[in-house]
Amino acid sequence: MGQHETVATSLAPTVREEISTALADVDADLARRYPGDPGTRQPVHTVYVPGDAVTAGTIREWGDAALAALDEHAPDAEAFAGVLGLPDELAEPVYERVRAKLEREPVEDLRIDFEDGYGPRPDAEEDEAAARAAALVAAAYKDGTAAPYMGIRMKCMEAAVRDRGIRTLDIFLTGLMAAGGLPGGLVLTLPKVGYAEQVTAMARLLEAFEKTHGLPAGRIGFEIQIETTQSILGADGRATVARMIEAAGGRATSLHYGTFDYSASCGVSAAHQAPDHPVADHAKAVMQVAAAGTGVRLSDGSTNVLPVGATTRVHDAWRLHHGLVTRSLARAYYQGWDMHPAHLPTRYAAVYAFYRGGLEQAAARLTAYVSKAGGDVLDEPATAKALSGYLLRGLDCGAVDPGEVARLTGFTRADLDALAGRPAPAA
Repeated sequence: MGQHETVATSLAPTVREEISTALADVDADLARRYPGDPGTRQPVHTVYVPGDAVTAGTIREWGDAALAALDEHAPDAEAFAGVLGLPDELAEPVYERVRAKLEREPVEDLRIDFEDGYGPRPDAEEDEAAARAAALVAAAYKDGTAAPYMGIRMKCMEAAVRDRGIRTLDIFLTGLMAAGGLPGGLVLTLPKVGYAEQVTAMARLLEAFEKTHGLPAGRIGFEIQIETTQSILGADGRATVARMIEAAGGRATSLHYGTFDYSASCGVSAAHQAPDHPVADHAKAVMQVAAAGTGVRLSDGSTNVLPVGATTRVHDAWRLHHGLVTRSLARAYYQGWDMHPAHLPTRYAAVYAFYRGGLEQAAARLTAYVSKAGGDVLDEPATAKALSGYLLRGLDCGAVDPGEVARLTGFTRADLDALAGRPAPAA
């Protein structure tokens, strides 16, 4: 067929125009509800520290305690790999990177807790602690000791503690503004959400704060903690979590699964409350589908089995934690909670093994897809996005280096962002 020849068609151009007009609202709704990945770094974990216990040295203290646990219970790569069952080729690079991470950036996301970890206190005491938290966070960002992400978990929107939670949030945010403004890594967590209306209330609260201080609309986002059965299945039989994302009005940044509150609300006995229990898997599967494509990220919960005591006990707890983190990563829950400094070595070991172990295969598949070279796996465009996202997450957490990715693929960070469908990071 010649270059200028045309094929026969039957439909008039007006048909296409009418269909486009009819679907215009749908197009706009899809763009609004499903903007895709925000293109920013997601922390691999969140560390909770009570509001009365956090200090300017907390992050460094967690790193030092984690290093001390390694020194005592796994002083070299061979010992650590033996405990966790890491393959020989990963033992040295994972161990070295874990130690370097604990020395350089032991905590990626610190949440100062004014909810379960803090408990009820006299109002004057919580006022003081909230103001102190603001001062600590502001100072940490100014002097370079901050975690990439920091913020608070307030009390929930239930009637008994609502006013106290709002006041604590107000004191904290006001303190940050007085100290120079809201840091880029600010994160706020709303716990025990049961109804979408509570999310709406949080959004209205933040909108009011923004107006008071002349901040851009939508500047302040927040995490929604999924800890109640009502947040998964409402009284009307509908999946509530999707309605919560909508109710946030674009402010929801992530959904965090609360292992113990949710398990208890389902009647799971204390001995069996864990991130891999079937009720946890169901809740997180609902969260995952509701959040897909929205730009709202997921975080798994935690284990309460602490790596403390005799070496054999620490090793058992490490194996459990490492296995749970690895399981979560395979299920695309790229973030979790860590409850003790000695959880950090196995958090990073699992994360680094996950990204380093699949680095060469992912790089080869992505390169073959882009070059249309073929191979033994036929990847779709959506899989290419996932492969790019995998490499980007590995870069963000320090599991792999830009030079390694460039050597294996020939791609820059900007290339990977484009393949993953992410917006280019701000300069």
